[in-house]
Amino acid sequence: MGNAQKKFPGRGDGGPQTEDKPPSTAKKAQTKRGSSEKGSYQGANLAKDQGQVNEFQRNGSYAGDQTRPSSSGTDSSRPDVPVDSGALPPAIARLKSQGNELFKSGQFSEALLKYTQAINDFTEAEIDSPGDLSILFSNRAACFLKDGNCSDCIQDSTRALELQPFSVKPLLRRAMAYESLERYRQAYVDYKTVLQIDSGVQSANDSVNRITRLLRDQDGLSWREKLPEIPAVPLSAQQNRWEGTSANCEQTQQKAKESGGSKPVQDTGKKTEALFLSCKQEGNDFVKRGQYKDAHGKYTECLKLKSSECAIYTNRALCNLKLNQYEEAKQDCDSALQLEPSNMKAFYRRAMAHKGLQNYAYCMDDLKEVLRLDPKVAEAEKELQEAAELLSKQSVAPDSQEKQRETIQIQELTDAYEFGQALNAVKSKEDVAACAKLLCSVEPENLPSLMSNKLEVDNFTIIIQALDSHLLQKDPKLVYRHLVYLHEAERFKMVSLQLGKTEREQVKQLFDHLSKVESAQFTSDDVQNLAKHYLF
Repeated sequence: MGNAQKKFPGRGDGGPQTEDKPPSTAKKAQTKRGSSEKGSYQGANLAKDQGQVNEFQRNGSYAGDQTRPSSSGTDSSRPDVPVDSGALPPAIARLKSQGNELFKSGQFSEALLKYTQAINDFTEAEIDSPGDLSILFSNRAACFLKDGNCSDCIQDSTRALELQPFSVKPLLRRAMAYESLERYRQAYVDYKTVLQIDSGVQSANDSVNRITRLLRDQDGLSWREKLPEIPAVPLSAQQNRWEGTSANCEQTQQKAKESGGSKPVQDTGKKTEALFLSCKQEGNDFVKRGQYKDAHGKYTECLKLKSSECAIYTNRALCNLKLNQYEEAKQDCDSALQLEPSNMKAFYRRAMAHKGLQNYAYCMDDLKEVLRLDPKVAEAEKELQEAAELLSKQSVAPDSQEKQRETIQIQELTDAYEFGQALNAVKSKEDVAACAKLLCSVEPENLPSLMSNKLEVDNFTIIIQALDSHLLQKDPKLVYRHLVYLHEAERFKMVSLQLGKTEREQVKQLFDHLSKVESAQFTSDDVQNLAKHYLF
């Protein structure tokens, strides 16, 4: 905490800090706090990236915030109150309550003093209630954040997380402080951790999208490689969703009783969890018997009930591999890695999906990641060698590749799966000319359905390059028609938000070139109006 006990920021204006406590009291508080922070919580991992990044303990459970996360988001600006603060002596509980009231009235510096006194008294009393102490640190972090003292907000939020790992509010507060200090990588990690705990926290979703654009502009296409490790949130930390559902049901039952209702509302949270576990077990049993199609159906039912468990995605990916549904297997692995960025099964199974799609370079990348996580995986070593040989054969057979491209051009593609495979093939080779031929083989009005949910930044970028550098001179009308329909694809808006500075320049260049073309089918005004869908 540094000098947090000595100086407190002015209210809301980030102005001069003033001495608010007698020096002896401040010194004593600082000493006690320093000793407590060297206790049994030094197991938190540390990562280095533009300074010190505090990781969280991975074996704790989520509890202790005033409000549970919900689909409407979590208000990180409000002070936390424990579900049961019975462990607090009356004097400390009174200090905390006074701090809460001062915070609500906007008196952040005064609230900070109350929380600080409560923390000091709590430590001196040697109370064994880490959840209550975590909330006091989280509340004081909120005061620091309101007063613009981001460094102390980060330290208090980290202390709260050491005491009560994977609590949403201190994670959000620390993320906001990191973002204010332009430490975007650390902020991204905290926001992503929040979304693992509860994907419905809208402020975290918005912030991830915003920071993704900043990092792409700052670090280019390799921005993910420079991120600190995103901690994997254990299932126990996500159980608050089911508890929250159960609590809501109890409230609904009470309201039904008060209004004279005859039948109580069933506890849908427990029923949903039980149904989820049953479907998962049935899916596992089908896999053991080699009935992969039936298992696939059960895992799909699981995801409808609960979309936050990584193992369901990797299990369904295995089924997709066995059914030769390689693109679907890749998508499942992508979803799993969003939840657990270091999941070895997801990397290995995505590598097998890339192998099935003949994307051998991407296959090798994923296998290398598996071996980085565990160098002893002999199967990955064997597959890596085989992928390297296949890639070598692929690169020395240009004639066969050219024949394959000609086949694509001759026969119009109307199947989304085949189109996805062909697009992935040209993307993996970064073959813009082949992409142009692929675009010539499809009707523009079919493009949104052919893209389905497969539109990604890399796909979008190579399409724009193909339209500009290969098709514009030959057939500007076709380019215009493709652009008319491309923005109707399912993931277009999401991809547009993720474009970096370089990609946006390529899009702008394409529309600049197209606006200079004289055509009976479209005017420069038509092009400018169309550009608004792409350049917003």
